[in-house]
Amino acid sequence: MKIAISSDHRGYQAKKRIIEMLKNAQHEVNDCGCDNAESCDYPDMARIAAGRVSKSESDRAILICGTGLGMSIAANKLRGVRAALCHDELTAQFSRKHNNANVLCLPADLIGDQLMSLVVNSWLNTDFEGGRHARRIEKIDAIEKDFCEGA
Repeated sequence: MKIAISSDHRGYQAKKRIIEMLKNAQHEVNDCGCDNAESCDYPDMARIAAGRVSKSESDRAILICGTGLGMSIAANKLRGVRAALCHDELTAQFSRKHNNANVLCLPADLIGDQLMSLVVNSWLNTDFEGGRHARRIEKIDAIEKDFCEGA
């Protein structure tokens, strides 16, 4: 799977660990920055990696900042992106099963390395259920089309 990943300065160390985990699992990883722990702005980082999903250049993306909130807000502004902030395995699984999330947002300051790895693995290995959930995703897509067309 092609996975874009980015972080702000607060998520930089976690991003490095997750990249290694993804590569060990044979995923194709595109590191979209940031490249060090110096202060940077999360909207810029979210736009790059989630933008790859929006443009169909990556299958999915993972975004990491201190709380994950800023990344999820920014990423969800991009067409076709369904970014989910997940704090545990259950939210990761349901973001995929029911919401077909294509961007995972993580809180580097709020969960430890072991839990973060479990969340990433759950998210990557859970499939979208479709069915009644597909109808709901179509409604989300319609909202995006109605309110964001030409924006």
